[in-house]
Amino acid sequence: MQREVFFMKPSRFAFEAGFTLIELIMVVVMLGVLAVFAAPRILNTGDYYARGFHDETQAYLRYAQKTAIAQRRTVCVTFTSSSVALAIASAPATSNCSAAATLKGPKGESPAIATARSGVTFSSPPTSFNFDGLGQPITAAGNAQATQTIQVSGVSQSITVETATGYVHE
Repeated sequence: MQREVFFMKPSRFAFEAGFTLIELIMVVVMLGVLAVFAAPRILNTGDYYARGFHDETQAYLRYAQKTAIAQRRTVCVTFTSSSVALAIASAPATSNCSAAATLKGPKGESPAIATARSGVTFSSPPTSFNFDGLGQPITAAGNAQATQTIQVSGVSQSITVETATGYVHE
């Protein structure tokens, strides 16, 4: 009985594995094009910071309105060129913000202040206003506040606070 030995013969294609020079050059070209167009967008953090500050400002304004309704007290919203601060009136019938106590923020931080990172500001500093016990925006003198529009530089959408209801939206 003859014994058969099975083994693999190397095929003629076994030594031709790998990439061609043209394939390698095309990969390098595609990586170069991707780096030219994608890297500046990824590395530009100013747009992300501006959008984050916009969203944080909107959240603080909603929080201020909801707190005013829940506590039945005036919540004072004060703006600077790059921050938003909240305070709550000490008595339910008072709309005086000079004697207001600091309001804890939605995350429990005290005082409730949203501050922008370096280079991010409001397009024009908004007018400070209050939310009364019904959640409606009023001036410091207690008069009805006109519709408030707040714009963060670098963000296309603006934050709107409606006159009659105090609804805060984009």
